[in-house]
Amino acid sequence: MESPEQGNQTSITEFILLGFGDLQELQILLFLLFLVIYIVTVAGNILIIVLVVTDQHLHTPMYFFLGNLSCLETCYTSTILPRMLAGPLTGDRTISFNGCVTQFYFVCSLVATECLLLSVMSYDRYLAICNPLHYATHMSHRSYPKLAGGCWIGGFLGNSINMFSMSQLTFCGPNGIDHFFCDLIPLVKLSCNDPHLMEMVTFTLTLLFSLVPFILTLMSYICIIATILRIPFTTGRQKAFSTCSSHLIVVSIYYGTPLIVYMFPTTNILSDFKKVLSVIYTVLSPLVNPLSINLLPKKQSGPGGPEESLQEIQV
Repeated sequence: MESPEQGNQTSITEFILLGFGDLQELQILLFLLFLVIYIVTVAGNILIIVLVVTDQHLHTPMYFFLGNLSCLETCYTSTILPRMLAGPLTGDRTISFNGCVTQFYFVCSLVATECLLLSVMSYDRYLAICNPLHYATHMSHRSYPKLAGGCWIGGFLGNSINMFSMSQLTFCGPNGIDHFFCDLIPLVKLSCNDPHLMEMVTFTLTLLFSLVPFILTLMSYICIIATILRIPFTTGRQKAFSTCSSHLIVVSIYYGTPLIVYMFPTTNILSDFKKVLSVIYTVLSPLVNPLSINLLPKKQSGPGGPEESLQEIQV
């Protein structure tokens, strides 16, 4: 009788990404839809990166973070969608074990990095609006590249623990992954191991990289809203509230979907619902970013001054 370790090496060498295979009648429509989304997402985010790099007026901390955000969303969309689109096109939905682990690592690392980056971006807006006189000191030319670099390093280093844990899983049963990319929960369901350890590791990492940054972002926006309420002009206050609230809703949706997917226990009822939530933060969220950003430089009174702060809340 084979041991679980032997099963991992001889029985399961590749997986089948089932994706949305249960919607056979909609395969062509879904393929075209995701293809258009991918093209628009990549083109829009690359355009933002090019503009931020080439336009001298956009060489500010806020737009530097926006360029990093666009780079992030281009990367993790390209980690998921090309493989997802190739399945219906070629009929080959298989992915090797090593390829699956690698995809899982990059997706989770990039998502964690974005959660950290969104928190840093909210801190940047907090300083610009609530403490504008000290903005240049806190967001100097040395500070904001370090903050962005810390988000990238933290996201990738933190999820190396998750990848190592998943690489130790043994698979000796069916190899059909009920998802459109190699995500943790569908893989754990196929594993022969006790899932509690992996679920605990994932819960802890989600707590650190999603819940904590979300709370910090929320606190920043509470302070921002309190400052906006003190604006004497009604029209200025309404405009600031409009951009602030729309951004806060987008951020809440992005943080909320990974929290629900990875922190709540998976049941058969929630399985399909979590798949839909995964589409939101891996496919739709990167599409919304280039459509919601205004890269026209604003007239300002000084670096990080009040005029710039209230006009450039939108991310």
